[in-house]
Amino acid sequence: MRTLVVIPARLAAVRLPQKPLRLLAGVPLIVRVWERVAAMKVADICVVATDDQSVANIVEDAGAECVMTSDRHTSGTERVAEVAAMSRFADCTTIVNVQGDEPFIGEGAVRGAADIVSSGRFPIGTSASPASWDIASNPNIVKVVLGNDGRALYFSRAGIPFVRDPDAVGSSEIKMLQHIGVYSYSRSALERWVSLPPHPLENTERLEQLRPLADGIPIGVAIANEPPAAGIDTEDDLSRANARWHEFIAGR
Repeated sequence: MRTLVVIPARLAAVRLPQKPLRLLAGVPLIVRVWERVAAMKVADICVVATDDQSVANIVEDAGAECVMTSDRHTSGTERVAEVAAMSRFADCTTIVNVQGDEPFIGEGAVRGAADIVSSGRFPIGTSASPASWDIASNPNIVKVVLGNDGRALYFSRAGIPFVRDPDAVGSSEIKMLQHIGVYSYSRSALERWVSLPPHPLENTERLEQLRPLADGIPIGVAIANEPPAAGIDTEDDLSRANARWHEFIAGR
């Protein structure tokens, strides 16, 4: 059983133009993400997937393997699915999708998501981290609630669960979980995911993981006891990431 990690990268970001090529501590962001993931030793094969030759040139110069994909994809999941369908990766039974703008992604989150699928527990895996209730009202932070078996019941930008009665039995045991946007898939689950039409819940929340969940495909969630990685979407995010980088490297 082999694990393929795909890092999708595109240049079409509006809030941070040319995002994969922007520099983090002097190195293109997409290269930093690849370096981070490759060092985890989670993947048997780790590739960057892009539709832009300038991205491909940058990552190949850094020693990474790059796969050219269609420019018609509307999501990273679709790009990952195209890569996974290639004959050269046919022996990979677990496919992992790591976003190309998260250079601080934790190993626990990536490994935990991958293990859910490689162990056969669930056909799709992802991760979450215990968080403060202060995030409840922040729609930019995605929350998830779980069943007893670690299966995702729902993902939302709203504050879930809502504690109606703090004194009710069990309320004090409930923790808020912040979703971490790393995914793993069995080959059949990934193929089914991208074959489905967008679901109204997905369109409403703007959360693509609600598409397979609404179709009855179970998603297992690994709890990573590490702070969620902050993605880089804006100039301010990039400035903060550069300020944090040396501290991050020193702490590894």
